[in-house]
Amino acid sequence: MNARKKVAFYTLGCKLNFSETSTIARSFDSEGFDRVDFSERADIYVINTCSVTENADKRFKTIVKQAQKANPEAFVAAIGCYAQLKPEALADVNGVDLVLGATEKFKITDYLNDLTKNDFGEVHSCEIEDADFYVGSYSIGDRTRAFLKVQDGCDYKCTYCTIPLARGISRSDTLDNVLKNAKEISEQNIKEIVLTGVNIGDYGKGEFGNKKHEHTFYELVQALDEVEGIERLRISSIEPNLLKNKTIDFVSSSKTFVPHFHIPLQSGSNDLLKLMRRRYLRELYVDRVNKIKQVMPHACIGVDVIVGFPGETDEHFLETYNFLTELDISYLHVFTYSERDNTLAAEMEGVVSKNVRSKRSKMLRGLSVKKRRAFYESQIGTTRKVLFEGENKEGYIHGFTENYVKVKSPWNPELVNTLHKVELTTIDEGGLVRFEFVKKTADIL
Repeated sequence: MNARKKVAFYTLGCKLNFSETSTIARSFDSEGFDRVDFSERADIYVINTCSVTENADKRFKTIVKQAQKANPEAFVAAIGCYAQLKPEALADVNGVDLVLGATEKFKITDYLNDLTKNDFGEVHSCEIEDADFYVGSYSIGDRTRAFLKVQDGCDYKCTYCTIPLARGISRSDTLDNVLKNAKEISEQNIKEIVLTGVNIGDYGKGEFGNKKHEHTFYELVQALDEVEGIERLRISSIEPNLLKNKTIDFVSSSKTFVPHFHIPLQSGSNDLLKLMRRRYLRELYVDRVNKIKQVMPHACIGVDVIVGFPGETDEHFLETYNFLTELDISYLHVFTYSERDNTLAAEMEGVVSKNVRSKRSKMLRGLSVKKRRAFYESQIGTTRKVLFEGENKEGYIHGFTENYVKVKSPWNPELVNTLHKVELTTIDEGGLVRFEFVKKTADIL
């Protein structure tokens, strides 16, 4: 009797990639493969790639080497955004046997009839215009939260971004299927679902293969709030121009949606926002933040920002820095601009030196530390619900409140994947919050 083959997965990039990796992994389960950790010896290693930043590209080769070290004879497959954008480049990497594009990745087991190592990587990659159908996905079993994909692709044409080239046009899951997946997740004793996609505020476009909106993001939020068994729903990154007042108002009184928003800004300079072809100006962004804080003063607001975009002068950067300093936000995700092939920004004048990009990035990361600390301090003395994670980190267990304050406590396995009401008490030297249980540990909410 033949031994069951072993497969391992590694995911680079965003929550959307994690949701798709998990779904693809389940297809291997149904084909009789045993899943193992990426550090273990496997027969097949699948790497789900990202191409948002230059660093994500470079990490791919390192991960391939890790797989080869674990098993030099293993079959290595690359899927994901980088695999769609640069299939030949990935195929040329020593050790890579198979590269699958945007549509082919969901049928990966169909390409694994022969696991013999190849001298050259075999490429199966569609034209991105063919990536016009939707494949639903969600992550489960990997962590205490599940990532639920509701939308894919993007019709925006931001001048720095390759995502439309890697994932195709904006298209959505049907509302019925989203609700079905949410119910399946809730039945697995998962306490929190994070909605994910490329541009989730555009939800409803392409729901039944057409361009018009059958449903809106607001209607999606309303429907999910009624699904039985879900403790928490969290909205991942959403464009400021697509985050409507009625959605914010609904979240403020929702049974399950938590007061946490992550809203890309990219620049605090209107000049640069126009060069980036963003669909808003800074005044609208201020309006979104003020609206959230008006109805949810305790809400956590995260911000994406890019430094070193072509044409960003010292004055432009200081405009962004001062804008963010004055804004009532909670933390920053800082991205150092990197040139991407086939984007308009890569051809623009006013290139900012790598050294200056690095300095500006460091300044904004420092600002992020200050913002997060100030937000945490504002929450001291309040009572919150914490969902505890499953990892023992140097003798501590960590968790997150509904408004995304990260807490820590001495490791206790009984707390894993449980919700508890706590009072936030102090911030430790590492910048994490200590707490006291409002109820006894056994009284799980």
